[in-house]
Amino acid sequence: MGAAQDRLVDGLYGLGWAGVKKLPEPAAVALGRRIADYTWKKRGKSVLRLEANLARVVPDAGPERLRELSKAGMRSYMRYWMESFRLPAMDPVRFGTDVEIKDDHILREAVASGRGVIVALPHLANWDLAGAWVTGHLGLPFTTVAERLKPESLYDRFVAYRESLGMEVLPHNGPSSFGTLARRLRSGGLICLVADRDLSASGVRVDFFGSAARMPAGPALLAQQTGAALLPVTLYYGESPQLYGRIHPEVPVPRTGTRTEKTAAMTQAMADAFAQGIAEHPEDWHMLQRLWLDDLEERSA
Repeated sequence: MGAAQDRLVDGLYGLGWAGVKKLPEPAAVALGRRIADYTWKKRGKSVLRLEANLARVVPDAGPERLRELSKAGMRSYMRYWMESFRLPAMDPVRFGTDVEIKDDHILREAVASGRGVIVALPHLANWDLAGAWVTGHLGLPFTTVAERLKPESLYDRFVAYRESLGMEVLPHNGPSSFGTLARRLRSGGLICLVADRDLSASGVRVDFFGSAARMPAGPALLAQQTGAALLPVTLYYGESPQLYGRIHPEVPVPRTGTRTEKTAAMTQAMADAFAQGIAEHPEDWHMLQRLWLDDLEERSA
């Protein structure tokens, strides 16, 4: 991406944050749907990839059903962006009224135990809104990690946006961020990580909807090293503006096995919890990139 294109991308996102949050909510919802439907009709690479991914999640869906799901998926994806642009200006009271998380006592009790808590989520619905529910409604600060985006100014916008919601944001830079996360957990803190895609060599191979994929080892390794509770969380949308979710039971550290074996077992358990939530609400899974290993190998062939 060249400097001119960097400035264009950053400018468009800046326009979104500055403009969309000033729109009346019904107008922002309608705008998001129009953009989603226009994008879906163009049948670009992202839409086709989303459809291919959904075909794995809903294997018995025919072409017409897949098109319906991908259209709903693009609407869900654009709803995420419209909501995210508006979040910094949202009345914090709404984090309690618009968000309903089932079994939140699991999270509360884990935090109260002082062990430290790792919340791991897939790209379902609006994880930023769920984060605002944690900070604004539960009153729990937490730390997260953000991938370094290009241009750098866009990354800075994302960091400032999430920090405005009460989150501590660390750059995704390997050992340094891992060490900081471990320190937060050892002091009884809460960290939240989006964890359904890892294309690095350190990614853990899991069975995901019947085929091999890779997910990050970090959540399982942090739980083993610090004694923190690893809690998978899945989300889904209701009618606007409602967001729902579920705190899944803690993923335990296996009693026996090597660190590698324990990490593999825990990451698979995390993937299974993600799969359950995604299968129940596939239209809210915003996976517009290649994920499964055979899809990645096909691209590189």
